[in-house]
Amino acid sequence: MNFPKQLLPSARVRLSELVRTLQDWPWLDTLRTLGQRFREDRLGLTAGSLTFTTLIALVPLFTVTLAVFTAFPMFGSFQAAVESYFIKTLVPEAIAKPVLTALTRFAANANRLGTAGLVVLVLTALSLMLTIDRTLNGIWRVRKPRPIAQRVLVYWAAATLGPLLLGVSLTLTSYAMTASRGLVGSLPAPVSFLFNTLEYFLMVAAFAGLFRYVPNTYVRWPHALAGGVFVATGFELAKAALAWYLGKVPTYSALYGTFATVPIFLIWLYLGWVVVLLGAVIAAYAPSLQMKVVRRPATPGHRFHLALMVLRELQLSRSQQAHGMSLEALSERLRTDPLQIEPLLEKLRALDWVGRLDEEGGARYVLLAEPDTTLAQPLVAELLLDPAPNLRGFWDKAGFGRMTLQELLE
Repeated sequence: MNFPKQLLPSARVRLSELVRTLQDWPWLDTLRTLGQRFREDRLGLTAGSLTFTTLIALVPLFTVTLAVFTAFPMFGSFQAAVESYFIKTLVPEAIAKPVLTALTRFAANANRLGTAGLVVLVLTALSLMLTIDRTLNGIWRVRKPRPIAQRVLVYWAAATLGPLLLGVSLTLTSYAMTASRGLVGSLPAPVSFLFNTLEYFLMVAAFAGLFRYVPNTYVRWPHALAGGVFVATGFELAKAALAWYLGKVPTYSALYGTFATVPIFLIWLYLGWVVVLLGAVIAAYAPSLQMKVVRRPATPGHRFHLALMVLRELQLSRSQQAHGMSLEALSERLRTDPLQIEPLLEKLRALDWVGRLDEEGGARYVLLAEPDTTLAQPLVAELLLDPAPNLRGFWDKAGFGRMTLQELLE
């Protein structure tokens, strides 16, 4: 009986911290970052590419889902519930039924394909997952993705185990709803609100897991959850806005008639991917937004300059009790976006100038090179000027081949 009372102080503290965080959050900088990343990363074109890939891979993914439920008869009675859940949760209600009918018919036709056709379907489904992987790694500025075999295994497991986990959830939910209707005739408003809330948080958890595990870099759960909340909320708002527009301005129905579902569905896929990509931007740039650091402009030589600043800070940290610095500490010290610093740290690690220590509290970077005896030529060639044969004279006159790292740091 005392257990809930013990949780109240902790819940109040967390709620007050959340309120303070929301009050102090740089909302204007967030909107500016979203707009900047949308333009510079060409997320509009990326959303269009993903829309086309999704349209091609939708039937194979739906076929895989049906095959999973066919292989496990215990979930057969809830197959219709899972199908309608996917469609009604992710698609506006105005086009949910025609899309579900078409997908079911296409998936049934896919069962008639031969071995070669099934292989093509599987490759098409995997191509969508690999495209998502490449896009998210690009948003997080990841230079080296996971090995292809590891990515395929992870995404194939998600495509097969995901429907099973959802089937278990909907099995329990359907049982509870059936029992409730048997007792009270219809679900009360609080119970209906509870189920809608559970669906919302299920979507938050799904996209938070996507942002947490897909990029080949460390993403903290609070940042991934921030992106998941943005996507789930954005989906609900986009569905309501599209439903309102279709109800008030029946342009597509008047022009296309029964064929209107196709352009509406394409528009919805595009809007959905825009929301997902913006949610990924929120998750990726949450550390820099929270620390209120800036993104350095792409001026000539800015990466070389930033690398020298990082090396100088790591050199100074040698005299401190705790050798090295974390990515967050470097970002706060240099007032620079950590997504700009991390790729430079990876290049310095490739040169064996910087080492990374993975500790319980996070990774720490230490300077391995001795500035007095280390030639600066590899860094100059990597980030500033390529030592091409026609530039050899300039290299010799500038003394890049003889310059040490210490001379650059001074």
